[in-house]
Amino acid sequence: MGAGGPREAAFELVDSIPAGTWTLVGDGIITASVDVTWDVLWRRGTVDMPIARWQRHFDPRGGTNFDAQAFEESAAGPAIQFEAGDRLILRYDGEGTSVGMAYVPNGDGAIANGRIPFLRLPR
Repeated sequence: MGAGGPREAAFELVDSIPAGTWTLVGDGIITASVDVTWDVLWRRGTVDMPIARWQRHFDPRGGTNFDAQAFEESAAGPAIQFEAGDRLILRYDGEGTSVGMAYVPNGDGAIANGRIPFLRLPR
């Protein structure tokens, strides 16, 4: 992700989530220098409540190397008190670049020498 705006993945919640540690694995292919921000949001109706945020600057490795660059970090987040219709949102965005796809989540997993991105929720 780079120029062009954020991307989101939405998940329908089925239960409350306790306060605790959220862990994001966001391995990605980097094609240009980019500042990536990942947000976890709790969406109720049209209101988004922030749960966790991570940020990282990436530089490409050069050449034609399209191996994934690793990203894994944890952050504390508040509890989510479930109500029907609530959604959990994972949003990512890239800034500081003019390239439309400077950060691409690693959908190839080990084939690209990385992991497929995922989010680990508190238990």
